[in-house]
Amino acid sequence: MRVGLFVTCVNDALYPRTGIAVVKLLERLGVEVGFPAGQTCCGQPQFNTGYRRETEPLVRRFDREFAGYDYVVTPSGSCAAMIRDNYPRIGRKAAAENRGSELADAAARSVPKTYELTEFLVDVLGVVDVGAYFPHAVAYHPSCHGLRMLGLGDRPRRLLEAVRGLELRELEGAEECCGFGGTFAVKNPDVSAAMGEDKVRNAVSSGAGVLCGADNSCLMHIGGIMRRQDAPLRALHLAEILASTEEEPHA
Repeated sequence: MRVGLFVTCVNDALYPRTGIAVVKLLERLGVEVGFPAGQTCCGQPQFNTGYRRETEPLVRRFDREFAGYDYVVTPSGSCAAMIRDNYPRIGRKAAAENRGSELADAAARSVPKTYELTEFLVDVLGVVDVGAYFPHAVAYHPSCHGLRMLGLGDRPRRLLEAVRGLELRELEGAEECCGFGGTFAVKNPDVSAAMGEDKVRNAVSSGAGVLCGADNSCLMHIGGIMRRQDAPLRALHLAEILASTEEEPHA
């Protein structure tokens, strides 16, 4: 199979190690990974703030850049949910306005082959033990899009439970939002910060040394609060844990 990595703009700009970890992990599992250089934002910021027409060129670009790939894999439940849930809406809206079927056709091609990383590992590759080694106590934060829109369920936990050396700690209030929510954090900064502080407090109480998740946007918010509080743990994307091996343990 030929897989295209949709790294997302947040990872490309701020967390390149996550994209590198995805490639390392998938290639270790025998997957050929490509990276279309022309890829860009999925359009979620525009779409969620009401700039619906401005999102349309990004739907076309995504379809064009990932044409020819059997699957598109992204280390972001948020961006995967945007593509799978909102691209069809954009297509239907354009068709209803008698602007043709181009966007609906692009969505129809893109949606079935787009997977969040843990979905791809468990559902497509059929693996849970990816050969990882990470000797640390870890708590898992399920992000809202992955939890509620994609229905990732226990896939991330099953992958973590199979990592050698890893001790999975329970996170109180795990299914509660961290408070980031994209532009929510900008429009409601006090509420957003309070929600993030609750998440950090529960993470510290778990006794874990690492708080992991499948969305670096959430981890950016939580990790910022951790640093300001000098909390005794760090935020790390799930992909970086799964890419770690006994021969090359994560620093």
